[in-house]
Amino acid sequence: MNEEDDEMTRPVCAIVGAGEGLGRALAARFATEGCDLALVSRTHDGSQAAIDAASENGATVTFRAGDAMKPESIEGALNDAAAEMGPIDVLIYNVRDSFPRCAPLDIDYGALEVILHLEVIGALAAAKAVMPGMCRRGHGTVIFSGATAALRGSATHPLYAIGKFGLRALSQSLAKAHAPDGVHVVNIRLDCDLDTSLMRELYGDNDTSGLANPDAVAGGYWAAHCQPKGAWSNEIELRPFTESWSI
Repeated sequence: MNEEDDEMTRPVCAIVGAGEGLGRALAARFATEGCDLALVSRTHDGSQAAIDAASENGATVTFRAGDAMKPESIEGALNDAAAEMGPIDVLIYNVRDSFPRCAPLDIDYGALEVILHLEVIGALAAAKAVMPGMCRRGHGTVIFSGATAALRGSATHPLYAIGKFGLRALSQSLAKAHAPDGVHVVNIRLDCDLDTSLMRELYGDNDTSGLANPDAVAGGYWAAHCQPKGAWSNEIELRPFTESWSI
C-alpha cells in the first residue's frame, strides 16, 4: 500500500460487545464520523442492530463471533477483522451481562469466574489483539465501558462491583504502560442506567427520565477518542443531568 492509498483508508473501529443498546449507538456514531466497523459478539443476531446502524451511516462492516468466556476467540476475531479491514485504530470493549443480586458470602465460585471472564479476561484478550500494533504504529485508542461500581463495593451486587474494579485496574495499568507508546487508554464510567429495552422493562411504569440516552453517551466515547495527546483523560464519568451522583 502506498502513501496515497493509506491516506484514503478509513480508520477501523472495533467494538467487542456490539449489542442493540450502547453497542448500536457506538457503531452508528463512529460510522458517522468516518470509521469502518469490526463488530464482535457471541452471535450475529446479537449484533444485527449495530451492523445495520453502521451500514446505514456509510461504514463498511465486518462481523466476527467471539465469546469472552473463550478469550482466544476474542483475540482470533479481532486478528481476523484486522487482516480483512486493516489495522484497528479504535478498540471499544463494551461487554455487558446481567446484574445478579446476592450477598458477598453467597457468591458462587462459578458466577465469579464468569464475571471475571466477561469484565477482565475478555478485555485483556481484546487488548492483547490490538495494542501491540497500536504501539508499533505510535497511535490508537482503547476504551473500556466501566461503571461507578468500580469505585465502591456492594452489599447486594458484589459480582458487578468486583468485575468493574478489575476492569478499571486493567485499564489504568495499560494506560500507564502504553501512553508513552502513543496509545490512549480510557475507562469510561457510566454513572447511570442506559435507556435500553432491558432497563425500560426493569423500570416498568416508573419514571424513566433519568435513563441516559445511548446516542448521547456514544458521543462521549467519540469525544474521548478525539482528545489530543497533550490533554488525555484516562478516567471519564458520564451521567444524565437528572442523576443523583453515586459517589
